[in-house]
Amino acid sequence: MKEQNFSIEFFPPKTPVGVEKLRVTCAKLSELNPKYFSVTFGAGGSTQQGTLETVLEIRGAGQDAAPHLSCLGSSRESLRAILAEYKSHGIKRIVALRGDLPSGYGSMDMSSSEFHYANELVEFIRAETGDWFHIEVGAYPEMHPQAKSPQDDIANFVRKAKAGADSAITQYFYNADAYFRFVDDARKAGSDIPVTAGIMPITNNSQLMRFSDACGAEIPRWIRLKLASYGDDAESIRAFGLDVVTDLCERLLAGGAPGLHFYSLNQAAATQTIWTRLNLSQK
Repeated sequence: MKEQNFSIEFFPPKTPVGVEKLRVTCAKLSELNPKYFSVTFGAGGSTQQGTLETVLEIRGAGQDAAPHLSCLGSSRESLRAILAEYKSHGIKRIVALRGDLPSGYGSMDMSSSEFHYANELVEFIRAETGDWFHIEVGAYPEMHPQAKSPQDDIANFVRKAKAGADSAITQYFYNADAYFRFVDDARKAGSDIPVTAGIMPITNNSQLMRFSDACGAEIPRWIRLKLASYGDDAESIRAFGLDVVTDLCERLLAGGAPGLHFYSLNQAAATQTIWTRLNLSQK
């Protein structure tokens, strides 16, 4: 059986309080011995500096960390400088994404961007740095919200793989069948890179619905109704969420998923509990 990799995602904190909170969270989650931590970029790709600072702090604490890198609205020159800086710090893994339009960047400005798609970013990273970086790309089991069709979405994914991606991380989902179908379709279309399942712990009903509406992740009706039935009962929501997500992870791993990537939202408790229930540290 191939090795399974388990990783955890953070976002760069914006305040001194957030920095200290993440420091504590990272220390707790480091005890789980993940393969690496990833760190997202600023909203709309607005800044990479907070990403780098967070990555360097995690690495300074003895853990591997991978910065997310977006290309939409970026120039080749700016990305070249970022890649050089990452190399200078010995960073070896990158999560390469198209990203969202930066704030104030209208749809008519798209033509002025030197990059339009993530496969172009992957090609650029490979051309600039060879095999220095392990490149992760995004995958969307329930289809990217801006894709024209499921077939078009698979074709986009295969382009990223063939451009030089080493592996992929999915958007979070709660339908295991969607994940397995996506992986099968991608393989049939010509991609054999590992596709790690993105996992979002359920701890807050309104927050989950807001995130899901924004990114296009589907919340199955039975989960929506169950969460709604708990009202403001945070403990029941937490207990139900832990059971649902643990069951999802068990099915994914039993079905051959090469790993799990936890969207921690800079919180430790839920990821810790699910990780422990699955006994991931022993795998």
